Amino acid sequence: MKACGHVFKYGDNVDTDVIIPARYLNATEGAELAKHCMEDIDREFVRKVEKGDIIVASKNFGCGSSREHAPLAIRCAGVSCVIAETFARIFYRNAINIGLPIIECPEAAKAIAAGDEVEIDFDSGVITDKTKNTSFQGQAFPEFMQRIITAGGLVNYINGKETHGA
Repeated sequence: MKACGHVFKYGDNVDTDVIIPARYLNATEGAELAKHCMEDIDREFVRKVEKGDIIVASKNFGCGSSREHAPLAIRCAGVSCVIAETFARIFYRNAINIGLPIIECPEAAKAIAAGDEVEIDFDSGVITDKTKNTSFQGQAFPEFMQRIITAGGLVNYINGKETHGA
């Protein structure tokens, strides 16, 4: 499994209230949430993000409340992966549960710049900044996590297992 796209870069402590402001939490559909993704930190994000793009952030990405709306908004906005120095643990779990790939790699998070083209190989954990021709070793995704992400999240994965007997 791979992801490739251009980078949107953010700093420390990007909380779930910034990822999807509370005023939009009455929406439950991913497409509606995506329309407001990151708007309180980056008004241009929704207009500029393209399918496959990548968010890179510093420490404690996804801190704050435990809402699943935050990773859902990011995924439905077209983001293929979030790379950060560290993630809030509940965000990490919620991201995998809704099918948003995330990877911790402090070196990559520090070195990659906004606008860089980045490729992630989830099998090996290698993150390549194609703009700067540099590579970083992140944590590889276990096969079962890749299956959950490919299925679009934990619920879809479980329903698929029940339906297909896998």
